[in-house]
Amino acid sequence: MTWVTAVARLRARREPGVLVTVATVRGHAPRRAGAKLVVGRTESWGSIGGGNIEAVAIDRARELIGTPDPEPELMEFALNDKVAGRHGVQCCGGAVTVLLEPLPVVQAVAVFGIGHVGLELVRILARHDLDLHLTDSRADMLTDGRLGVLADAVAQIHVHHTPLLPEEVLAELPAGTHVLIMTHDHAEDAALCDAALRTAGLGSIGLIGSAAKWTRFRRRLATEGGHDAVTIDRIKTPIGIAEITGKEPATIALSVAADLMRSFTAG
Repeated sequence: MTWVTAVARLRARREPGVLVTVATVRGHAPRRAGAKLVVGRTESWGSIGGGNIEAVAIDRARELIGTPDPEPELMEFALNDKVAGRHGVQCCGGAVTVLLEPLPVVQAVAVFGIGHVGLELVRILARHDLDLHLTDSRADMLTDGRLGVLADAVAQIHVHHTPLLPEEVLAELPAGTHVLIMTHDHAEDAALCDAALRTAGLGSIGLIGSAAKWTRFRRRLATEGGHDAVTIDRIKTPIGIAEITGKEPATIALSVAADLMRSFTAG
């Protein structure tokens, strides 16, 4: 397995890891500069030469995995018989510097409703390293031509067209996914709110709309859905930053994105 595939596997599993790279080599060493090793909590893929170098790098990588907000760091190894490492002696005669780069679990966001506001929102979010799920019951909202504005996205984009029951996508989302509900249909929004409250493991749940809309939804979630007040309060509405005003889709999207990104930092 290539290191690129290993990194993608960790991301798909939503597991943290560390990318270990031989940064510099002086003299003789087991591997050339550029050799890579990917370390997960219990597995590793690739090699930076085996022996003490690799074992110590794996040990340190797993310490970083268990550290909040780890930073990249360099490790230096002298390869001679006068230096006894934690896992033995390597006496190739050279010296090696190894770079450890943490691979955090990225945030995941699901936007339900890729209309005017939804598209502007995902255009902003796509500029960040996220797993971004786009869901709409209308096929014409998810055409290649319309989503072409996301061609240079930094985020990994996942498109879900669900013409009948968009709420079924909720069960497919990664744990911790933040959900934003902004479809074209209030009935669809209501069904998504109810289903989101019943779906274990989601992150935040946000609903676009007015106070009057939320009053109706709240009553329906309690009477028809059987949800208690504490559960219903998991849904945040209105969404966005109140101080950013305006009715244009791009302005609303900017407000919602800023509020969401602020919650990532606070979390």
